[in-house]
Amino acid sequence: MTLQQFLLILWARRKVALLTFLATVLTTLVVSLLMPKQYTVATSVVVDVKSPDPIAGMVLPGMMAPGYMATQVDIINSDRVAQRVVKLLRMDESPVIREQWMEATEGKGELHAWLGALLQKKLDVKPSRESNVINIGYTGADPAFTAAVANAFAQAYIDTNIELRVEPAKQYAAWFDSQIKVQRVQLEAAQKALSNFQQESGIVAADERLDHETQKLNELSSQLTLAETQGADASSKQKLGGADTLQEVIQNPLINQLKADIARMESRLKDLSGNLGENHPQYLRAAAELAELKARQRAETARITSAIGTAGRVSEAKEAEIRAAIAAQKKKVLELKKQRDEISVLMREVDAAQRAFDAVGQRMTQSKLEAQSIQTNISILTPASEPLLPSKPKVFLNMLVSIFLGTLLGVGAALALELANRRVRSAEDLATLLELPVLGQIDRRQGKAHRRWHFWARRLVDRNQSPDVTAPARA
Repeated sequence: MTLQQFLLILWARRKVALLTFLATVLTTLVVSLLMPKQYTVATSVVVDVKSPDPIAGMVLPGMMAPGYMATQVDIINSDRVAQRVVKLLRMDESPVIREQWMEATEGKGELHAWLGALLQKKLDVKPSRESNVINIGYTGADPAFTAAVANAFAQAYIDTNIELRVEPAKQYAAWFDSQIKVQRVQLEAAQKALSNFQQESGIVAADERLDHETQKLNELSSQLTLAETQGADASSKQKLGGADTLQEVIQNPLINQLKADIARMESRLKDLSGNLGENHPQYLRAAAELAELKARQRAETARITSAIGTAGRVSEAKEAEIRAAIAAQKKKVLELKKQRDEISVLMREVDAAQRAFDAVGQRMTQSKLEAQSIQTNISILTPASEPLLPSKPKVFLNMLVSIFLGTLLGVGAALALELANRRVRSAEDLATLLELPVLGQIDRRQGKAHRRWHFWARRLVDRNQSPDVTAPARA
């Protein structure tokens, strides 16, 4: 179909197209005016994902996840939030609403769920593309009720968000409360076992440096070393022989005095021998005194030598005693070390139980604080207010759509009628229909004049008058 044929069809069927167009526009106008008015309001909330948790003091990693905002939108659209809105607005307390619920469901199900489902149908939640703002829109017939429902959804979302954070904390707090009782029992048992063992063994501290027995063993070791040194010294002096060369003899003041007296007496005795002779009484008395001095020297030297031998024997006996004491002390110290090891194990058990008890107590305290928290990272940015103008129906937009749709329907009706009763509208249609070339074409105006001439000719014939043979030649 060419454009000329299309235009000819539209012109021929213009009345049908125009009637269809007018019917569509008028129907849309009437329906738009008769439709009940709908009001749409929106409240916006902002979600803070960067502020740290007030209790934990750190930014929760879940808030930075890509799906966090989508999760918040799903929470707003959830049945839990919708049923909370019903409670906030006290819709379940209205007798009229209860009657409507009885008529609709015959008392089946729950009123809160039924009302929540109705509210969800007119709810529109859209997050912003490049921000943390969520717009909560609601559409209704009453502007005041619509604004109240939108604000109630925002408040219910905030309350539900707090509940979702508080409920796990309550469960954790209850679990930690039961665990801390178990840890307290274990800590008390470990402390009791340590105390009982300390009382039985008499050991207060597990540090070996503070133990008297260890100090005593160290002192015995020092005494043994000293005794061994003294014994070795005495033994070496006895083996060397020559009492006059002993250090004790040489340094003895009495022996040195006797040696000086003997030397002086020998010098006097030599003088007396030369002057008086060896048989003189003075000489004999001096010789007797010299002999006495030498005897005293030998006695003193023997005493010192005997003392050195005695000291050596005493050192050997003392060394044997100290060795026996050290052996007994070592046995005692090893026994104490074994007891200390047991105490160390018990003390480590007490420390482990104490650390576990402290950790559980800290987590329990934190969980209780989180369970009592009313803080949230969601705030109402813009509350909804009562709208002044309805959002539906949009008469102007409906009329524009009806004009476009009416035009399409009018054109479609004209084409449908033309296809149902096809007519020749042009020479091209005739050539296409007969598949023969068109030899000539009568002008529409000439055809009208020819028809008028035939009309008047018939009238003259009827009156028995001969027609004028000088009819227009173009006829």
